[in-house]
Amino acid sequence: MGKMLWNPWHGCHKYSAGCQNCYVYYLDGLRGVDSNVVVKSKSNFDLPVKKDRKGNYKMPPHSSVATCFTSDFFLEEADEWRDDAWRLIAQRSDVEFLICTKRIHRFDACIPSDWKDGYDNVAIAVSCENQKAADERLPYLVQAKAKKKYVFVAPILEYVELGEYLKTHCIDQVSVGGESYKNARVCDFDWIKRIKSTCDEYGVAFDFHQTGSNFVMDGKHYKIKHRDEYSQAKKGSKLL
Repeated sequence: MGKMLWNPWHGCHKYSAGCQNCYVYYLDGLRGVDSNVVVKSKSNFDLPVKKDRKGNYKMPPHSSVATCFTSDFFLEEADEWRDDAWRLIAQRSDVEFLICTKRIHRFDACIPSDWKDGYDNVAIAVSCENQKAADERLPYLVQAKAKKKYVFVAPILEYVELGEYLKTHCIDQVSVGGESYKNARVCDFDWIKRIKSTCDEYGVAFDFHQTGSNFVMDGKHYKIKHRDEYSQAKKGSKLL
């Protein structure tokens, strides 16, 4: 299944501790773009239904699509565009859309009228970087009506105890990753192992998706280039 990125809008506002070194702000800064300004995509808003010259969807069937990863799908400024985005998502029932948010408290106010128990092709993920964020956001995720629910402990800033939420058996996967680029805060492999152990206890799928740029394992610090964070996480996963 192919993996793709769809950003129907761009820009966001720093919301909690995990946003301190936001990669979107960092990369936009290199281009002189103000990440605090939220704008609708002019060229890619309708990407899910765009076709090439041969009449094939540019977003092929069975793709897995990371959705709105340079903003937040439930951001207030996007309220006027979201219904149209939902219609595109519903139209492409042959594609799975992964929507990750820190603003899960807005979920009920932002879902479409035909949502019912959720679209079959949408996974809702909540990002929680520390225990405070997990305890604030995950109760909303547990109660949310969605066919697939994920937890992203990213960028992980400390060990996060998830047992209280995993024991509900409504979380499908936990994915953990460190912080990237300049001034990245520590990602300790011991935290990864402990979260993996909790996932194993409750039979929840686990993914270690990136080490981050400032990685600690067995008490040793490693500075890892961003292009290597994913491959190094794969190597680390073999030790879990």
